[in-house]
Amino acid sequence: MADPHTAAFMDRAIALAYEGMEGHHGGPFGAVIVKDGKVIGEGHNRVLSGMDPTAHAEVTAIRDACANIKHFDLSGAEIYVSAMPCPMCMSAIFWARIGKVYYGCTAADAEAIGFDDAAFYRELAKPPEERTVPAIQVTESHAAALACFQAWADNGAKTHY
Repeated sequence: MADPHTAAFMDRAIALAYEGMEGHHGGPFGAVIVKDGKVIGEGHNRVLSGMDPTAHAEVTAIRDACANIKHFDLSGAEIYVSAMPCPMCMSAIFWARIGKVYYGCTAADAEAIGFDDAAFYRELAKPPEERTVPAIQVTESHAAALACFQAWADNGAKTHY
């Protein structure tokens, strides 16, 4: 049997999805971030209201959680989302160091209503230069870009993340 808190957090994520949808903020997606049994961040899709294609529920919830705890590292937290995160959101979850994802709808469910995240996963599996949006290395700039990376590596005062 599932932890009763899991259902409550999922119910909140779904309620946030409705809230955003009914407010014409964006699609039917909501997210709740929990650490040590307490909600530290929430969000819903704000792509339309914010005119921001990156304002997915997971991203807005991560931004909210980080602002609330005043730190960029969400290690030890869990995220509850109304649907399986898209590749961008999964990347944000990895960067935030969130430890576990709980989701309601599958990627196939999202595809059935017009959100084809599976297409993005297929594109990312291709070599960079063969994608619909090709990624092409500018080899003439590699040395200069690498020098910038080396400056970062050599900076003893940097904050690791």
